[in-house]
Amino acid sequence: MPNITLEVQRYLPEYGEEPMFQEYEVPLRGDWVVLDALNHIKDHIDGTLSYRWSCRMGVCGSCGMMINGTPVLSCAAFLTSYAPGPIRIEPMAHFPVVRDLVVDVTDFVDKLKAVKPWVIRETEKPLAEGEFRQTPEELDDFKQFSMCINCMLCYSACPVYGLEKEFTGPAALALAQRYNKDNRDEGNDERMQHLSNDEGIWACTMVGECSEVCPKHVDPAGAIQQYKLAGAADWWKSLITRKGT
Repeated sequence: MPNITLEVQRYLPEYGEEPMFQEYEVPLRGDWVVLDALNHIKDHIDGTLSYRWSCRMGVCGSCGMMINGTPVLSCAAFLTSYAPGPIRIEPMAHFPVVRDLVVDVTDFVDKLKAVKPWVIRETEKPLAEGEFRQTPEELDDFKQFSMCINCMLCYSACPVYGLEKEFTGPAALALAQRYNKDNRDEGNDERMQHLSNDEGIWACTMVGECSEVCPKHVDPAGAIQQYKLAGAADWWKSLITRKGT
């Protein structure tokens, strides 16, 4: 069986050294993805290699990394797609590196919580009145944006986030829009006050790389454009209201 070379970025902070690349030879099996190759290295060649993964099914979003310069899920990247190699593997761009391929995602988690990605109700109706009903058409309004798995590949692809760390970022804004378009939610105004600014929706320059790399076709760029239109309408409405008074 032929082999393929993986050039893996290593970073061992306890030794105080700069990141470096280490080469590993792994079998070029047709059914192996990059994550399989990393697991092979971990189990049979170098047990010190560090990276994140969980489901191996493109659901958990934890195995994102840069493969040949592009942010992808390593569980969805077949080795044969990169043959004859070598394959260069690096931690996700724009995030602080903790160790090897493991990055610190605290900034993303904080921004995600800040957009309040849950259904906000001003008043809850009594349980005796039954559930909130939703038509298939109402579900379709936001279903695409609800498919986000928080893999953060869009943040690694986003040049704005790479330059401006205050930018809320694609996934968080897409999830905010997911709840804004949910007919059960009443938190649109609250989110708009937080996100209609230079760190929120208006920071996006519509490069569109976030939608290109999204493994679930969420289209964060499209969600942000919808949000911008809503923000512009909200601004005009407030302007007319002020002139009327």
